[in-house]
Amino acid sequence: MLLAVDIGNTQSHLGLFNEGDLVEHWRFATKLEATADELAVRVSTLLALRGLEPGAVDGSIVSSVVPQLTPGYFEMCERYLSGECLILGPGVRTGMAIQLENPRELGADRLANAVAAYDRLGGPCAVVDFGTAITFDVVSESGEYLGGIIGPGVEISIEALAQRTAKLPPIELSEPPSAAASVIGRNTQQSLLSGITYGFAGAVDAIARRIQDELGEGIGFVATGGHAVAIVPFCELIDEVDDLLTLTGLRLIWELNQ
Repeated sequence: MLLAVDIGNTQSHLGLFNEGDLVEHWRFATKLEATADELAVRVSTLLALRGLEPGAVDGSIVSSVVPQLTPGYFEMCERYLSGECLILGPGVRTGMAIQLENPRELGADRLANAVAAYDRLGGPCAVVDFGTAITFDVVSESGEYLGGIIGPGVEISIEALAQRTAKLPPIELSEPPSAAASVIGRNTQQSLLSGITYGFAGAVDAIARRIQDELGEGIGFVATGGHAVAIVPFCELIDEVDDLLTLTGLRLIWELNQ
């Protein structure tokens, strides 16, 4: 079995694969101070929920944008799990040429997303990741990573509004407005919800259209990340949402390196 680990700035996402099929996945808050032993306790507890021992995992792959935690996860995998631990980074085969001035700048999670999206759509595509930041990762028709766009994320914007204003409270996007709802809010909560939801949907569509202008209308878009399900229903150009895209990309990269 393969354990795929995606360490994000806000959350970490773990997936357990058996012969290419995702059998379970878990999310939990990323804690910078977590040690290898603490991580081992957490992972072994999650595996136990499936009736599995850590030794049942015979391979692992880690994608991390939090450098402080990468050594701890590697040590945890090496000490408590079986098989090889692969850290996604320079020198790891991905099957995708990176057309950046400095390829080392590309986040491992964004590369995994691009690999999974190209495998899924089979042509020119772009991934919109609604994470701590909202990122676009663009892949050419021949499967080259062309570059991306980075902007502030939904959660960061909500927190900034609440912190920098005296009367605007933080809001939750767990219940987005219905498609038939008026864009005009009748109270502060509705006004904030409308501004965040439609504002980000409009911004995402505007960037997507500019990508279309550069690469042609045949490009496909797929979204992932925590706030995708709240924003994408109000976008015009996003084709689908796949919350498991990064884990799928990690599995594909793992298989390529075996």
